[in-house]
Amino acid sequence: MIISRTPFRISFFGGGTDYPVWFREHGGAVLATTIDKYCYITCRYLPPFFQHRSRLVYSKVETVMSNDQIEHPAVRGVLEHLRISDGLEIHHDGDLPARTGLGSSSAFTVGFLHALYGLNGRMPTKLQLANDAIHVEQQVLKESVGSQDQIIASFGGFNRIDFSADRRFQVSPVIVSEDQRVHLQEHLMLFFTGFSRTASEIASEQIQATPSKAQELRLMQQMVDEAISILQGGDDLDAFGRLLHEGWQVKRSLTNRISTPQIDALYETACAAGAIGGKLLGAGGGGFLLLFVRPQEQDRVKEALRGVLHVPFRFETSGSRIIFYESEGARDAMPLDRDEVRHNVPVSR
Repeated sequence: MIISRTPFRISFFGGGTDYPVWFREHGGAVLATTIDKYCYITCRYLPPFFQHRSRLVYSKVETVMSNDQIEHPAVRGVLEHLRISDGLEIHHDGDLPARTGLGSSSAFTVGFLHALYGLNGRMPTKLQLANDAIHVEQQVLKESVGSQDQIIASFGGFNRIDFSADRRFQVSPVIVSEDQRVHLQEHLMLFFTGFSRTASEIASEQIQATPSKAQELRLMQQMVDEAISILQGGDDLDAFGRLLHEGWQVKRSLTNRISTPQIDALYETACAAGAIGGKLLGAGGGGFLLLFVRPQEQDRVKEALRGVLHVPFRFETSGSRIIFYESEGARDAMPLDRDEVRHNVPVSR
C-alpha cells in the first residue's frame, strides 16, 4: 500500500499566460505558492478475490472489470499513460472540495502518478511528475488546462514559473526574507464562496478569446515582475495588495464567465470592510476568494463576510510526497521524493 500527499496551490499573478496557446508564441510567467491543504491518494494492488477488478473511492464509488469502464477521467488517463492494467484499489481524500480554484484536479493527477510510480518501486523526480501530469491532462485527456498547476503541485514552494516559446519551463524559488514571507502570509485571507464550477469549461472560453486579449495577458505577465520587486524590495506590502486588485480587474475582463454578480458583491463588501485587494482563484466562476487584508482589519472583513467560510492556511514547501509506503512483508513507512528546485526543461512531449 502507498499514500501520496500533494498540495493545493494559490496563484497570485500571471494565470492565463501558462496556456500553450499563449506561451508558445509570447512566453509566459506565473507567481504561485503551494499551501498546507492537500490531496491524499491511497493505492494498492487489489487481490483477485473480488467480483470486480478495480475499485475507486472518491466523491462516488466505482467498481469496474476493466480500465475502459472507469468514469474518473484522471484515473483513466494516468492508467493509460503508464500502461497499467492490473486491478487496483484507489481512495481519494482532500482537505478542500474539488473544482474550487486551488488546482485540485492537477493535484489529483500528480498525486495519482506519484502513488503509482511508488507502488511499482520507482522514485520519480518532481520534473517527471510535472511533465507526466501535463501530458496526461493536455494530450491524453485533451482538457483545456494550463501548465502551472501540475508544476507547482509537483515542486511545491513559493515559485516563479517561466514558460518559453520553445515549450520549456523554468521553476525559480522566490527569494525573500523569512520575516517578509511571514508578513505576506499574515496579510492573506481565503474564503470559500460556495460556488463550484468546472475550470476547463471556463478555460476553454478564455483560450478562444486569447488572440483578442493580448494586451491584457501581457499586462498580467508583467505583474509577476512587479510583485516580486515589491516582495524583495522590503517596501510596505500594501502595494502587493493593490497589485492583486489591479490584476483581478484585468483578469475578470478576459471573459464574462470569470466573475459573477454574487462574487463581485462579495469582493466589494470585503473591500469596503478594509481589504486592499484580492482575486478569485483558478479559472473563475466560483470557488475560493483570496483577499489581501492588513492584520488589524481582518476581524472587520470576517464580520462583513459572515456566513462565508473563512479558511486559514499557511504556505508549504514540500510539493508532492509519498508519506507512506508498505511493500509486501515490510512494515516501514518510507518517504520517496527528490528536491529539484530549478529546471529548464520541456513542458510537454
